[in-house]
Amino acid sequence: MNARDLERYKRLLLAKQDELAAGETTTRVPPADEPEGDLMDRASADAEAELHIRLHATDGRLLKAIEDALTRIRVGTFGVCQVCQQPVSKARLEAVPWTRLCRQCKDREQSAV
Repeated sequence: MNARDLERYKRLLLAKQDELAAGETTTRVPPADEPEGDLMDRASADAEAELHIRLHATDGRLLKAIEDALTRIRVGTFGVCQVCQQPVSKARLEAVPWTRLCRQCKDREQSAV
């Protein structure tokens, strides 16, 4: 992979990182145990709070994956599958620049679960 490609992926990763960080500051988990409203209102509020918590956890994992990908760029291992050590396709890196696995290894990982 050439330096121009690496710079492009780095920009994509930093843009996604900024997008997630901006969302983190604007998304707040609704307060729990509000006595106002009927049973349906409270159930809806609880479901919304649970969704926000799950989204926050997912964003945290994605931010970690992005940080790991930026580290791989710095150390020179970006774009190489961490399982089979083969190059990850450019199509996969375009779709998921923070990936650590090629398509075949990712498919094997998911089928093992």
